[in-house]
Amino acid sequence: MQFSYLSYSKHRMFDFICLWLLPIGLFLLLSDLYFVPDRSIHHKLYYGLFSIPTLIALLLRPREMKTLLQEPLILGLLAFIGWSMFTLIWSPTADSALGLLKPPLHILMLFLGCSLLVKYRSESLQPIFFSAAVIAMLITLYNLYVFAGEWSPDIPEQRMIGAGAFDNPLLSSHAFGFFCIYWLTLGMTSKRKAIVMAAAPAFLIMFAALLATGSRTPLVAVVLSMVWLSFICWNRRSLALIGMLTAGAVVVLALFSEMIFLRGSSFRLDIWRMALELIAQRPFVGHGYEAPLAFDVPQVGYTLSEPHNFALGVLYYVGIIGFIPWAFMQVWGLYSSWRQRVNPLFILASAWLVYGIGAALTEGGGILPRPKEHWYLLWIPLALIAALSISQRLKTLLDRPVKRLNNTDYSALLTHAKVIEEDGLGPKVLRLENGSFLKLFRERRSYTSGSFNPYSQRFAVNSERLQAMGVAAPRILDLYLFADGSSGVLYQPLPGQTLRQVMQSMGSGAMRQALVERFGKFLALLHDKGVYFRSLHLGNVLLMDDGEFGLIDIADLHFYPSSLRLALRQRNLRHMQRYPEDRRWLFEEQLQALLDGYAALAPPIAVGRLRQQIEQLGRTESTVS
Repeated sequence: MQFSYLSYSKHRMFDFICLWLLPIGLFLLLSDLYFVPDRSIHHKLYYGLFSIPTLIALLLRPREMKTLLQEPLILGLLAFIGWSMFTLIWSPTADSALGLLKPPLHILMLFLGCSLLVKYRSESLQPIFFSAAVIAMLITLYNLYVFAGEWSPDIPEQRMIGAGAFDNPLLSSHAFGFFCIYWLTLGMTSKRKAIVMAAAPAFLIMFAALLATGSRTPLVAVVLSMVWLSFICWNRRSLALIGMLTAGAVVVLALFSEMIFLRGSSFRLDIWRMALELIAQRPFVGHGYEAPLAFDVPQVGYTLSEPHNFALGVLYYVGIIGFIPWAFMQVWGLYSSWRQRVNPLFILASAWLVYGIGAALTEGGGILPRPKEHWYLLWIPLALIAALSISQRLKTLLDRPVKRLNNTDYSALLTHAKVIEEDGLGPKVLRLENGSFLKLFRERRSYTSGSFNPYSQRFAVNSERLQAMGVAAPRILDLYLFADGSSGVLYQPLPGQTLRQVMQSMGSGAMRQALVERFGKFLALLHDKGVYFRSLHLGNVLLMDDGEFGLIDIADLHFYPSSLRLALRQRNLRHMQRYPEDRRWLFEEQLQALLDGYAALAPPIAVGRLRQQIEQLGRTESTVS
């Protein structure tokens, strides 16, 4: 019993980390630089809410590493970190090896933590990005207001830094540009007109902040991202984006040409020449991780400690051998995103990566830094792409395109269709002429999670995940978005009858008992696999022609990392008790058969709690009557 309790506690801790701590940690990683007073707090928040919880989660469930280590990006990162640590053998750094190992481990935890988050709570990603972007936009708007009030034409080279933990205009530009790309991508991929209209002014605010920093390379990075987005999306908005890019270039050159060209190369060419000379001394193995680096440019007046180029920094520290896995991660990240471009999250992550590649042309402050602005350019985009790739293989993300249908095509699709289910607003499920079913999901007027994760897409993903774990579900044929904002999923129905229909047709109590016992075992199987079906009742469970059970109407189904906790199991049973026929058959006439079947796979404590719940409900109803 003690072992069982410890196992249960481990599952609950793992679930808490994946479902709650990691989303909060990622949200703060993306946004807290805008409002925390210094970077040390930023570091502590990331360590306490993301990095360390990820390590604890993997220690609680080490089998997760098997899936994570199959991802090429994570293998590339391990190779890069491994070689970097190996170069400490000849590196002249005075720092301890243990201290130098911490930043790479935190980067590794970023990759692994994002993978766990997307695997077990993928629906939280878009709300996290949106919330972080809104906070960044609002604070940036305030920063622009303050900067505009302080700006004077008499003071040359005024550059905005921003509030929070920002202390350098170039580093601030990384954060501004990061969310500039987010709003741009949202405008390119969102199917809701309201979101697209809101994305335009938000993009302009972040782009204005980017201009106010006076940094030029991020402007090049934004242009590269625009070009990438126009091709990876390739829709009617791509032409608008190319037009906006052209117009923006004209405006920037007309209004800010002096700022762009007057400062010249900022001694970058001299720095790069010196860096190449040092690289040529040890081209293959490098000078060693965290080896001292100094550039004495007479015109600057002080010594510079970085080559102001990511690629040159990697070549200096770890040579060509270390450069190979570093470059591989970026190439593979873009290639993976291009292959999965039907998913907006891949488009966003790849746009961030392209932005980072562009911004890194004149930036570079250590190849494996602690959490700071540099993470926006490389490590966060790569970690997201790795996580999305893992989840794509596990069927936790949508892997098929959504087709847009105008009113004419919609009418043609419904020719000779028969309404199977409807409500006061109209049809909900229709059977088409070819025998397939079309389930409709109407657009909600109020803001809901369906704005980011439409219920039709949830239905499709849930169906594929159920089938992957051996539970029968409708086979998805197509996904649709209609002109009125509603969506639909076309699927092949399962052959069979609902359990409610079967139970109604059974005249023998013994046959009903045997069926209820089998259903109890099936219910325990779902709970053991972490499947929480909110709409579970006998009308949504099929007894198929082959004698197996299947699930329908699965849009509100959720997968948990571990077997369901007792509260969710009880909530599932309470939902079924709302239906008079289900309650009579399951909890009155055949209660023992249900519990016997459930006890075949469920832990004894869960069976006992469910029995107490049902008995308590029976006593309550008797008292009321």
